[in-house]
Amino acid sequence: MNHEFRSVPRIICEPGALQALGEVFRGLGAQRVMLVCDPGIVSLGFAGQAQAVLQASGCEVAVFDQVTPDPSSAVVEQAASQAKAFKAQGVLGLGGGSSLDAAKLVALLCNSEQPLEQLYGTDKALGKRLPLVLMPTTSGTGSEVTWVSVITDPQNKKQAVYSPQLLPDVAILDPLLTLGLPPKVTAATGLDAMVHAIEAYTSRTRKNPISDGLATAALTLLGSNLRKVLADGNDLQARSAMLQGSLMAGMAFVNASVAAIHALAYPLGARFHIPHGHANALVMAPVIRFNRPKAQRHYAELAACVLPGQSFEDEASAAEAFVQAIESLVNDSGLQLRLSELKVDEASLPTMASEVVVGIRRLIDSNPRDMNEQDVEAIYRSVF
Repeated sequence: MNHEFRSVPRIICEPGALQALGEVFRGLGAQRVMLVCDPGIVSLGFAGQAQAVLQASGCEVAVFDQVTPDPSSAVVEQAASQAKAFKAQGVLGLGGGSSLDAAKLVALLCNSEQPLEQLYGTDKALGKRLPLVLMPTTSGTGSEVTWVSVITDPQNKKQAVYSPQLLPDVAILDPLLTLGLPPKVTAATGLDAMVHAIEAYTSRTRKNPISDGLATAALTLLGSNLRKVLADGNDLQARSAMLQGSLMAGMAFVNASVAAIHALAYPLGARFHIPHGHANALVMAPVIRFNRPKAQRHYAELAACVLPGQSFEDEASAAEAFVQAIESLVNDSGLQLRLSELKVDEASLPTMASEVVVGIRRLIDSNPRDMNEQDVEAIYRSVF
């Protein structure tokens, strides 16, 4: 029962919440706003909408729109340099997890002389960041409510910054911004959010009652709405539920930890630039089945979230039904689910397995079942 729980101080969730941006930044005392996003957010018109709302409220806005998937340290440093030159007083992250992660670090670097590489790890950041508002356009990463930012270093390795300064002042959820999300992005990000909830609930290291409650509530929303948004991307009620589920799953995992699914996904993103949610989806089902012997009780408890109203003979049958439900969701996602289809070369599998067990040890330690290099390589090969 001993635990520490951190969260964002303010959350706004409603259709049209983008229109509140001016009021929010005025309340934070920021009149010069750096907007951090990717080129897709510009082409969809969302960056322009945000810029117009901010300018109408009297804010000056500069836009950095070159964030890439799994953003590199060079991209983050370029954005921070541009924000410093603009003399930004606040930062708006708008987009998917990569844009939000980059925006967090921009807000921190703008108010610090620390080089980026000194921030890698836990609680390495000194001083305060600029006022920060995060606005997701996907329902997956939960980055808008976490104090972690993951980027790729020049050696193509994932580096994570864990710092309470990365929690934003305000998280804004506007489901209208998710209506145009393509089905494959919807599937990948939705499964990513489900992974967050499942791994938080089964964590061996920082599992706690608050994260448990958030994880089960999140998984219930996500499990009952993912197929709906895949069938009809304009279902506003289901899109709202996915956004809220993603947010709650983010709050759960950042306080309880993720585990082996994320550990196996990281090298796929860093080495082969597979989007994070898709990388999680590739290994999600086999890792969950691998964990079943040690996670049976927790899986049985989670069965009600994804199979509401169903009854089971015993704990074992409930756990198996949960695993099968996840396998079915992944298989029906419409995503490519073989590493070989995504240009992953077979020779890299042992190297990635070693990276996971040695270099991402903290996540393997959170996994409900112990895992060695042979186990990891076998899982990679099962989806090759």
